[in-house]
Amino acid sequence: MRQLKVYFFVALFLAIHLCSNAGNKKRPNVLFAISDDQTFAHTGFAGCTFVNTPAFDRIAGEGIYFSNCYAGSPGCAPSRSSIVTGRYPWQNEQSGQHASSWMKKYVPFVDELADNGYAVGRTGKGVDPFRYALSAKDSLWRVGNAGGTLHSEISYDESDDERFATGIKNMNYFEDFKYFLDSVRQDKPFFFWYGAKEPHRGYEKGSWKQRGKKLTDVQVPKFLPDNEIIRGDLLDYAVEIEWFDLHLQRMLEHLEKIGELENTIVIVTSDNGMPFPRAKANCYEYGAHVPLAIRYPKDFPGNRVVNAPASFINLAPTILEMCQTDAKNMQAITGKSMVKLLENKRKANENTAVFSGRERHTSARYQNWGYPQRVIRKGDYLLVWNVKPERWPAGAPQTYDTKDTTQLKEMYQGTVFADIDGSPSKSFLLNEIASGETNSFFRLACEKRDEFELFDLSVDESSVLNIIDNEANKEIADQLKRELIRELVRTNDPRVVGPDKEIFDSYKRYSKIRKFPRP
Repeated sequence: MRQLKVYFFVALFLAIHLCSNAGNKKRPNVLFAISDDQTFAHTGFAGCTFVNTPAFDRIAGEGIYFSNCYAGSPGCAPSRSSIVTGRYPWQNEQSGQHASSWMKKYVPFVDELADNGYAVGRTGKGVDPFRYALSAKDSLWRVGNAGGTLHSEISYDESDDERFATGIKNMNYFEDFKYFLDSVRQDKPFFFWYGAKEPHRGYEKGSWKQRGKKLTDVQVPKFLPDNEIIRGDLLDYAVEIEWFDLHLQRMLEHLEKIGELENTIVIVTSDNGMPFPRAKANCYEYGAHVPLAIRYPKDFPGNRVVNAPASFINLAPTILEMCQTDAKNMQAITGKSMVKLLENKRKANENTAVFSGRERHTSARYQNWGYPQRVIRKGDYLLVWNVKPERWPAGAPQTYDTKDTTQLKEMYQGTVFADIDGSPSKSFLLNEIASGETNSFFRLACEKRDEFELFDLSVDESSVLNIIDNEANKEIADQLKRELIRELVRTNDPRVVGPDKEIFDSYKRYSKIRKFPRP
């Protein structure tokens, strides 16, 4: 009996010791790297022939590559809102819209990490563009960027300016990261948000020539005309992706040098797709489908590709779980943790449905109206609901003269179709509206659309062939419509459940507002 008691207490001691060790497991660091306007197809790992991304390729190759990741929205502010709250943009009121205000109640996961002993820092673009509180006395608006604190803003000077092109912002992202580790972090685990401002426009036209790139290497998506103007514009875009990747590579090398890389979860993605017609600000493949790779060899078996659709709303709960942090102050998180999937303890369900949407992008229509879209991606199919098909998807085709706001400019003159960023590609489409072949590309980018569109991505990656009117697709279209509406109802989307279905058009925009004629 005495010997039995000894065994019992030894077993109890070991159990307590093991549980204690599990609870005191060293918490990982997190390096979250996000580019600004990069489509899923434009990494070396994805097979792109005109861009070099060795840092991303390393994370994807040594970690887990998500081949079908969907942003919360095809625009920067709502997409980033989705990342830090774990919620769809339509769930976050004005704090899920572009250039509106960030309300205090939408606590980002970054705050929870800071409250739980993490050193939090940021470089470059955070959760923007939003209007944050101007003083701590503000009772409604959040004080400070939802992506974390800027502890330094190190820029280049004439002696060390190595930027590839004049369009690249004067920000030394790597040096900001190094300063954070050396001067802020101390002995805490860290979360660092690396938010490059590239490859957001504008670009230095022809910068690709100095980088030794070739027009013949470019893969032109089917919604754009294939000519030297478009190819050159895509190469200038590629130059800025490579700048983002260069600073990421330096961060990885530094973490390796100081012995921290293996204890750091590295997540690399982009907020939305490329700034070209029918891409950014559109819920098609090249607008909402973004790159995503995650590396953490300590717990996540690498060299894996997940083809099942993934969503931005799952990032917040995943990071919180890995960092042993509760969402005590956040609004209810809609997303689900991917930790079991990352640990290879659960298989990905390739029949998973993911959702995305948009409202107002820039000031592009009468009374600052947006172009609401909601989408579902499931299997090979993408269903797009254009909630207001009577509106122009890229913005109004006519505007008032900025010098005399009582006078209308000619059609297609001035800042028209303003949801498309100004660029050589946009200018080419506008200049060639009346020409034969190119006219189809203008229609794809700018003309009004059907209320519902259906694309089979297995044969139409560029999402240009709407097959919803094909009788053979009626069953899948109806099924996806039901699933989309069910999710929008479940998540209380005002566009579906009200009470004010037009609430998104009423949120104040804290940026330039243009004047357009009443449609």
